[in-house]
Amino acid sequence: MEQALEWSRAEVWKRKLLYPGHTLPTAAAPVVVALGLAVHYHVADPLAALFALLAGWLIQVGGVLTDNYENLVQQPQDPEHPELVRALANGTLTLPVLRNAIYACYGAALLAGIYLVGHAGIGVFVIGALSVAASLAYSAGPFPLGRHALADPLFFLFFGVVSVVGAYYVQAAPAHGAIFTSWLIADALVPAAFALGIPVGALTTNILIVDDIRDRDFDVVKGKRTIAVRWGVKWSRAEFLTLLLLAYLTPFWLWLSSGFGAWALLPLVTLPYAVSTARDVLTRETYEELLPTTPKAGRLLLAYSLLLAAGVAFPAG
Repeated sequence: MEQALEWSRAEVWKRKLLYPGHTLPTAAAPVVVALGLAVHYHVADPLAALFALLAGWLIQVGGVLTDNYENLVQQPQDPEHPELVRALANGTLTLPVLRNAIYACYGAALLAGIYLVGHAGIGVFVIGALSVAASLAYSAGPFPLGRHALADPLFFLFFGVVSVVGAYYVQAAPAHGAIFTSWLIADALVPAAFALGIPVGALTTNILIVDDIRDRDFDVVKGKRTIAVRWGVKWSRAEFLTLLLLAYLTPFWLWLSSGFGAWALLPLVTLPYAVSTARDVLTRETYEELLPTTPKAGRLLLAYSLLLAAGVAFPAG
């Protein structure tokens, strides 16, 4: 453990703050799926999708940094993150630097959002503002949702449904002439955009569930009442399996009811990896045992989303 405590500044930022194994898959997954849907409907705009990815990733990183900042302010000797405590003690990291990084993330996301607003209209601002609010609401404010067993629906809605819908909208709005009437967001959307957000939201929420099961002993000390703390690990595991089932039933619905054809079943290729991930969640108990499961769940999300995007991009038939 002592060796782990002596991380360099770059290691602290990469491994504990930017957290690419977590934030990149969860930011990329909805954009990839939205791009596949845009290809299907002949409204694909790779540049708009790239800016949506950038804005989404920056918002997520801002939320991760905010969570760590709040933890360190409230728990200066945070036992869950001894590397960060040590970094603060030796000057490798300071709270003002961490706070400025939060401002920088949201500021850079705003710049990306300005391009998207100019490209697709004021509706993008509404989606972006709600996403930033959700990112902050997880750990900041007078009633942080992550401390009151309300993070799961937040993740499902904003990092799944809203993110897919938003990433599709910034591509479809100009093609539908909706830039100047974008308060009527529905003019540039299709029901499939909402449906495709469901499996993305389910698998993204499952990453959070893994973290909550893994961190439950630390969360008790912090007074953080996640679902795993409040109702127990069995409930969290049941929630994980329910969301996993929802994600793997969605391709059948897309195939049978939404006109995407059998290509929509491509995500089923990842089912063995999903079963392996579920086995880890059901059988592993300790923090150390579950530590590799978070990036594993992130890889599952990304692989599923890439295949789902490819599946919906193909014409039916």
